[in-house]
Amino acid sequence: MKLLTIVVPCYNSAAYVHTCIESLLPGGEQVEILIVNDGSKDNTKEIAESYADQYPSIIRVINQENGGHGSAINTGLYHAKGLYFKVVDSDDWLDPDAYQKILQAIKEQLIETDAVDLFISNYVYEKEGVKQKKVMGFHGILPENQVFTWDAIGRFRRGHYMLMHSVIFRTKLLKECGLELPKHTFYVDNLFVYLPLKRVRTMYYLNVDFYRYFIGRADQSVNESIMIGRIDQQIKVNQLMVQGIQLEEIDEDALRNYLFHYLEIVTTVTNVLLMKAGTKEHLAKKKELWAFIKKTDLYTYRLLRYHIIGQALNLPGKLGRSFCLWMYKITQRIVGFN
Repeated sequence: MKLLTIVVPCYNSAAYVHTCIESLLPGGEQVEILIVNDGSKDNTKEIAESYADQYPSIIRVINQENGGHGSAINTGLYHAKGLYFKVVDSDDWLDPDAYQKILQAIKEQLIETDAVDLFISNYVYEKEGVKQKKVMGFHGILPENQVFTWDAIGRFRRGHYMLMHSVIFRTKLLKECGLELPKHTFYVDNLFVYLPLKRVRTMYYLNVDFYRYFIGRADQSVNESIMIGRIDQQIKVNQLMVQGIQLEEIDEDALRNYLFHYLEIVTTVTNVLLMKAGTKEHLAKKKELWAFIKKTDLYTYRLLRYHIIGQALNLPGKLGRSFCLWMYKITQRIVGFN
């Protein structure tokens, strides 16, 4: 069995997928690379298949009709044979030294213990035009180089949480929890991380800068203006997160607190984008989102609405919105996200 399945969702990725694939090859025969060509109209398919021809025991290309990022991940998970599962977007890449340390840690843990549910590492914002790269790590928050459970984690700072780039799930756990991401929907990476966490019991953190997250292309889905244009998809993901886990039913305090923290961040982003758009329609959608949360899960609604951030997001009038947007801008500068 392969130690790790790496899924690369691709859509019109010809301009940069070479860099991504080349960074995955040092895993050698320990790794299965599944390139899911999601209906690309450029020569992504030909590039991927040329690599598969060169490395037939490592790389497999799966061609499908366009279904979006979530659909490509679903396809990759269905075909995955590796013990662990990692998603690497086609415009991102992996650090070679950290890669080897990750694989070595997986091997060692298989010898010493049962398979850990979740491996965690750092990611780096490779923001275009910025020399000082922002590292999102978990030193001082998560125990390092050891198996641990939720009750051993420290306090996460505001705006600091595990993205898809941080996580390597046990493949069987993802399949057993029935993870299926919605088609033709952006921002499903939040669902990919959030929904399986309720089944995670054991974790292992390596303080290495493994994932290099490129950010700054004008057409990138996390570009703020594009996010506002796709706000209905952001709202959909936010709603699915609320529906997917009933926080009141989570027995472990540390896990429940982390899930709340994650949901609060996503809900804050949704609200801020709606306020930045600022039209009557967008502000109406903001009210509708809060009404949806209240109707779906009153316990979670009360946690979100009456926490300090929820109160700030619902300050009345233009002055209240201006204050929230000012705070968001400050956070962007501190954290370094787009």
